[in-house]
Amino acid sequence: MGDPVGSAAGQPAGEDGGSRKGTGRRGTPGAAPGPDGSGGPGGGAGAGGARAAHGRRGPVVAALMLSMALPALDSTAVSTAVPQVVADLGGFSVFSWLFSGYLLAVTVTLPVYGKLSDTVGRKPVLIAGAVLFLAGSLLCALAWNMGSLIAFRVVQGLGGGALQGTVQTVAADLYPLRERPRIQAKLSTVWATSSVAGPALGGLLATYADWRWIFLVNLPVGAVALWLIGRHLHEPVRESGARLGRVDWPGALAVFACGGVLLTALVQGGVAWPWLSGPSAALFGTGLALAALVVVVERRAAEPIVPGWVWRRRTIAAVNLSLGALGLLMVAPTVFLPTYAQSVLGLSPVAAGFVLSVWTLSWPVSAALSQHLYRRIGFRDTALVGIGTAALILLAFPFLPYPGAAWQPMLLMLLLGAALGIFQLPLIVGVQSTVGWAERGTATASVLFCRQTGQTVGAAVFGAIANGVLAARLGGAGDLDSVTRSLNAGVTSAATRRAVADAVHAVYLGAAVAAAVAFVTLLLLAPRRFAVLKE
Repeated sequence: MGDPVGSAAGQPAGEDGGSRKGTGRRGTPGAAPGPDGSGGPGGGAGAGGARAAHGRRGPVVAALMLSMALPALDSTAVSTAVPQVVADLGGFSVFSWLFSGYLLAVTVTLPVYGKLSDTVGRKPVLIAGAVLFLAGSLLCALAWNMGSLIAFRVVQGLGGGALQGTVQTVAADLYPLRERPRIQAKLSTVWATSSVAGPALGGLLATYADWRWIFLVNLPVGAVALWLIGRHLHEPVRESGARLGRVDWPGALAVFACGGVLLTALVQGGVAWPWLSGPSAALFGTGLALAALVVVVERRAAEPIVPGWVWRRRTIAAVNLSLGALGLLMVAPTVFLPTYAQSVLGLSPVAAGFVLSVWTLSWPVSAALSQHLYRRIGFRDTALVGIGTAALILLAFPFLPYPGAAWQPMLLMLLLGAALGIFQLPLIVGVQSTVGWAERGTATASVLFCRQTGQTVGAAVFGAIANGVLAARLGGAGDLDSVTRSLNAGVTSAATRRAVADAVHAVYLGAAVAAAVAFVTLLLLAPRRFAVLKE
């Protein structure tokens, strides 16, 4: 059976039906050893080369999974230990920056690390990211007050951005197109396992040891990952006479500053200050001015951090926008479902977490199986099936009976995870397969950056929607923060429970709209057949 996104002989079909080859800046597949020590920059000189190198890929895959586990476990474990951290260090009014600061640092550095991995190589960026993350972990364990802990969490985030983007890029380098779902499914399993094990680990360490051990346990795991990377990950050999690309440091600084200011405005708006206020206006105004500066700097740069081709190519632009919508809609279950489960369904915090975690069971399974669908109907159409199904599932949530039973949202979350698994993975694999080694880091980082930005925007937008509904239902006397405090105090009135249900229903309707936007974006902008490069 022929490949729907290429030809039976493996020659890629372009958007116009012609063929494309990976030459020039996209590398010369087959000309130099890949990261596993064989084949070309694309990850192997054909299927035979990939199979022959499979045994040597094992330690590198283990290193990637350990590297991915560092930020995945850390983020989920810290959330469980917040009461102990606040009791020890104080700073309850600013503790949310433990997560916001980390998220900002990860998001704004993704495009920078993506370009760096294409310029100086994957291995230096991956090692630097791991070292930075581990240094941040050690500093977090030594924090003396909430301000220092937040600052050190930002250091962790600077390393986490390198780990998240570069791990995904190396995974695509290692495996040819037909085998990429295997490694992507493994990486998805890391996140799924961490979402279940992380809160349990954080709770155990905070209760029976000390919350500082949450950060210290990163050190041995990271040390093993660093050793495996240093010993087994080998970069492609550059052709004789090839020039090492220049790093666009002014562009990197401008991107970092612009992203940091705009994301801070979105994260803190409506929380630390009203949306229509002086601080919001100042931050958004500064962010827009910095965005204009980014455009000027990047147009003049020989090797821009955010190259224009990321948005000029239909496939990458459509996937970026679609995964931005995915990040936005993911906020509905991850942020609001636990509150719904506790206040409306009357579940304990542990049981509420389990209601959410079931989607991590179906997501990696459907992602791994998605290859059987996209080989028949193509990347775009597979993603359309996934996001179309997700829109219907999200739309069904407001129709759940009130107060209902726990199995009802659990079933919807199980189905939602399966739908999003066959939406996201084909798009990531598809984009990575349309670029050569020299552009894969930038393309992968752009996809992840848009998804992360979507989550930040979604938290701001859906937070405003939820607070607006709560205020309307409770006569202006309530918001999400007050509901959370009531839950912690064990006091939730019937009126509050009903108001929370209505607020979460409104959020899920908004998430369904985001899914519909992703569907329309893919349908109208993405080519039906991705122009896959020859490997």
